[in-house]
Amino acid sequence: MAGKAYLVGVGMTKFEKPETREWQYWDMAKEAGGKALADAGIGYEAVEQVPVGYCYQASTAGQRAVYELGLTGIPVYNVNNNCATASTALMMARQFVEAGINDCVLALGFEKMRRGALGGGADGTDFSTSPVARHYGVMAAAHGFERTPPTAQIFGNAAREHMERYGTTAEQLAAVGAKNHRHSAHNPHAQFQDVYTVEEVLAAKTIHRPLTKLQCSPTSDGAAAAVVASERFVREHGLADRAVEIAAQAMTTDTEDGFASGSCIDVVGKPMSRAAARQVYAASGLGIEDVDVIELHDCFSVNELLTYEALGMCADGESGKLVAEGATTYGGRWVVNPSGGLISKGHPLGATGLAQVAELVWQLRGTAGERQVPGARVGLAHNIGLGGAAVVTLLRR
Repeated sequence: MAGKAYLVGVGMTKFEKPETREWQYWDMAKEAGGKALADAGIGYEAVEQVPVGYCYQASTAGQRAVYELGLTGIPVYNVNNNCATASTALMMARQFVEAGINDCVLALGFEKMRRGALGGGADGTDFSTSPVARHYGVMAAAHGFERTPPTAQIFGNAAREHMERYGTTAEQLAAVGAKNHRHSAHNPHAQFQDVYTVEEVLAAKTIHRPLTKLQCSPTSDGAAAAVVASERFVREHGLADRAVEIAAQAMTTDTEDGFASGSCIDVVGKPMSRAAARQVYAASGLGIEDVDVIELHDCFSVNELLTYEALGMCADGESGKLVAEGATTYGGRWVVNPSGGLISKGHPLGATGLAQVAELVWQLRGTAGERQVPGARVGLAHNIGLGGAAVVTLLRR
């Protein structure tokens, strides 16, 4: 029988605009990992394995990073799963603990990025061999290919489809950006703390219609980490007062459904997200109605709306109304992305999933300060990587 896994320590750096802070990826990894260990009240010598996530550094960068925490000879795994990289590292850590292989595992994720839009493997000479060539092929068949950033283009085309199919409005999409920028005003870890109205979001520079700059996540530098421990470790180290249970977790990848429809809504991962959510609800015995706070993958505003539907928060086509009515902010049914989300907190690819989990741990402990969701007991994290992987994690205090 599988054991339980608990988050007993979390930490992250401030997410920064690339090339604005003098640091290397091992500096940010040391900071985030050190904070997570300090939060758990343990030393690095207690850690038995370390899965490390990143997308843009060289092979064995994971070792270079964790060597800053200690040289104890333990296994280090280098993980790359596009934007779902950090939650993949967390999933490995959880599996080691639940299987009884280890009592204490550190999951770490970091990224040092360059300024400018992501190419997504679709704007260079290597497109034919890109892992996402099939995804962009579906987009091109339905919408053609424009001279705009490829990742914004594929999600922007998903937004166009949603508007045409369900009557979703540009104002509803912009409401996601306005909400998440408003939330980040109280997050000292966020790349941005500026607040914008829906009208200001709409008036920002268009990246790929209907998405404006304030509806798109930026490139970022940063790191995040989490200590995952067994029930025995929690008991022996007196950590019950800060432990948050990983009640369930699931990862899914693309199926035929993601490509068969020819729709960008499907090819950017909505079917994967829906399947992962259903697995998590079944495994935990909890449903979306039990969830208080959510950190989800708003790489672009439309993906937040698609994820509302995938998680079962509303029926297909109803997500625009959900955000416009205030159901996903303070005072509503759920608080979604209290951290500011990827749009305003930032999106260092290899760190994002663990930063989401750090925010949820603080929320469930009741230590999130001005961002605190009153009475939060159950949290859900959703992290997706085009190419594809979707990870949904359900946390319970």
